[in-house]
Amino acid sequence: MSAILLMVVGLGVMSLGYLFYSKFIAEKIYRLDPDFVTPAHEMRDGVDYVPTNRFVLWGHHFTSVAGAAPIVGPAIAVIWGWGPAFLWVVLGTVFFAGIHDFGALWASVRNKGKSIGMLSGSFIGRRGRNLFLVVIFLLLLMVNAAFAVVIANLLVSTPTSVIPTWGAIVVALIIGQMIYRYRFGLLWPSIGGVIVLYALILLGNQYPIVLPESILGLNAKSFWIVALFLYAGVASLLPVWVLLQPRDYINGLQLFVGLGILYAAVLLSAPAIVAPALNDALPAGTPSIVPLLFVTIACGAISGFHGLVSSGTTSKQLDKETDARFVGYFGAMGEGMLSLAAIICCTAGFATLVDWQTVYSKFGAGGVGAFVNGGDKLLVDGLGMPAQLGSTMLATMAILFAATTMDTGLRLQRFVVQEAGEIAGFKIGTMVGTVIALVVCMALAFGAGADGGGGMVIWPLFGTTNQLLAALTLSIISVILIKQGRNAWFTLVPLVFLLVMSVYALVVQLKTFYTDQNWLLLGMDIVILIAALWVTLEAFIAMSKGRDPAHAGAESRP
Repeated sequence: MSAILLMVVGLGVMSLGYLFYSKFIAEKIYRLDPDFVTPAHEMRDGVDYVPTNRFVLWGHHFTSVAGAAPIVGPAIAVIWGWGPAFLWVVLGTVFFAGIHDFGALWASVRNKGKSIGMLSGSFIGRRGRNLFLVVIFLLLLMVNAAFAVVIANLLVSTPTSVIPTWGAIVVALIIGQMIYRYRFGLLWPSIGGVIVLYALILLGNQYPIVLPESILGLNAKSFWIVALFLYAGVASLLPVWVLLQPRDYINGLQLFVGLGILYAAVLLSAPAIVAPALNDALPAGTPSIVPLLFVTIACGAISGFHGLVSSGTTSKQLDKETDARFVGYFGAMGEGMLSLAAIICCTAGFATLVDWQTVYSKFGAGGVGAFVNGGDKLLVDGLGMPAQLGSTMLATMAILFAATTMDTGLRLQRFVVQEAGEIAGFKIGTMVGTVIALVVCMALAFGAGADGGGGMVIWPLFGTTNQLLAALTLSIISVILIKQGRNAWFTLVPLVFLLVMSVYALVVQLKTFYTDQNWLLLGMDIVILIAALWVTLEAFIAMSKGRDPAHAGAESRP
């Protein structure tokens, strides 16, 4: 089968989803109001609450939610065959991710920019809110600690990506000043920024940066992890317009161009998919496709982390409520397009089925490496690109996706720390909240792994926790819709499906962790399972009470 057919069908379905389904949701379910005063205007402070051009905000949102997971998840999941992975990525993006990301953004904007965790307190009660924050904090801990390891590994294994990765920060700082301080329009900073970023890729390809075996008493991987945490800490303290917004925006453009180049290579090379549509010769030890497919792909189809970004940072920057459709739903489409590209690279980027089976010899194989190497082959065959240059471009794409997620993730974790302090009755400042978030992440990274790789210790729970959080977020959105007398079936159906699959996966993992005597993950699994079921019960109780006009008017200002 030709990869072109997979690409055309996948992109076509996602396009139809945005053009028609998201329009229906915007007009009939969320009922966006162009005259509604968003929190970015009502609570403007120039730091977190900043009215933002929708294209710039889309860049921030897309690159923040599109971390390494939408590459890693599908790249691992194709071991069951490309068919199930393709269907879940495409349909999940249209009917699950889009309405989830869009809904979390809408709900937060209608409630003074509150995070989804704090919204749970308003709509399902204090107990639910406190337990919700526990799940959120653990997920952010997994994201920040693990993504630091993923990025550090890529910087070590692909030293040609070092210059473009760190050079992108300088470019973003300059663009931020051009747009906000000197009032340039978007056109020329955008064009110039993308050109410079790709020039940095060419430069990095010529001058790889390989760190010495020991630097400041750390090996190369540990040094990069420390540097990444320090960068994320500084980035989370700066006003969003200085670094976060322009970095995410220009990276979003660069990464979208990169996806365009990759898809063009597929069109020109017309590669055949060598992997089976449904793999009936699974390696020993491969878990059952149900429920593990859905929690393995995770961000490639729907992600609870997206709801945190939508309600944590994006909602505070939305200029007009009607921009939520483009930023939230189309942001999910960008993630789906990335995951589709990962599936194609990891199934058509091999010369033969034997080559593919050699890489996918056990569950967990593939990952970013399969994406980079498979995509590199497609770029060489389709565009005649030098082999190492293709690897550099794709590794840089993966790093920038992960890095923008990490700096947003640390800012979100600081918000959670501050919200926890508010619940406990005392105020935690921005600096203190950031330090607490950094200390916890680095304690995990270096406490559970001497080289800083401890973040990967709790990674096996990431996909499950992520999907579970998406279900909990949909439960809050459903409660809001029901209290306003609106049709909630479009959120309830994805909610029930995700809840069943996530809880099923948690129970399956409980047995695995117990058999392996992994008491840390066993304990975390139990905590997450109890918290999630409790929050779900509180949410369904709130739904059963039906419409409450007074509450809806006070909290959601329809």
